[in-house]
Amino acid sequence: MELSLIVQNWQVFALGLWNTLWLVGLALLFGGILAIPLALTQAYKTPYIGKFSLAYSYAIRGTPLLVQIYIIYYGLGQFEAVRNSIFWVLLKDPYFCAVLGFSLNSAAYASEILRGAIVGLPKGLIEAAYACGMSRFKMIRRIALPIAYRRSIFAYSNEVIFMLHGSVIASTITIVDLLGAGRRLNSQYYVTFEGFITAAVLYMTIVAFISFAFRLIEKRYAIT
Repeated sequence: MELSLIVQNWQVFALGLWNTLWLVGLALLFGGILAIPLALTQAYKTPYIGKFSLAYSYAIRGTPLLVQIYIIYYGLGQFEAVRNSIFWVLLKDPYFCAVLGFSLNSAAYASEILRGAIVGLPKGLIEAAYACGMSRFKMIRRIALPIAYRRSIFAYSNEVIFMLHGSVIASTITIVDLLGAGRRLNSQYYVTFEGFITAAVLYMTIVAFISFAFRLIEKRYAIT
């Protein structure tokens, strides 16, 4: 194994690390925001919207992330109406398509985690909130969501790690993420292991930091 090749090409892996963290971070941010209405409309069975949220969650979780990214990046561009629309300036950008696809995917899984936590709230707690004169909106904002978030910390930590692992798909649409950096090194110098092993070590390091951060959060905020 040629360690000198890894050292000489550290800029490529630095770029891949930055792109990976940037894509995953934005996906978790936007996906987490979208997950709130998806979870609430399912948990409280909002007419029509709740069924749409359920169908959306099923469709996203029932199809591979790779297929979703391909549909967004390659599939939409096949329609002339899309290419002539104002959205084409965004949809032809691989970074935007990756963030969009990852966000939609993360939202579906995060909404299921949050929905389960909301549905599992003690009924007496909700009834007490109503007895204090709270409206449904105030009860959700002050009682349901804060407690649901604290109860779903452990499950959501797995979603963050899964999203990190799923981000390797970005390399299939020309983005240089960690896996893309490894592929570039291997193809440039005709080696087999150096690029992939380096990418694997970096992924393991990121997962270690994520796990450590969530353990600290769990100790301080998690409830059962």
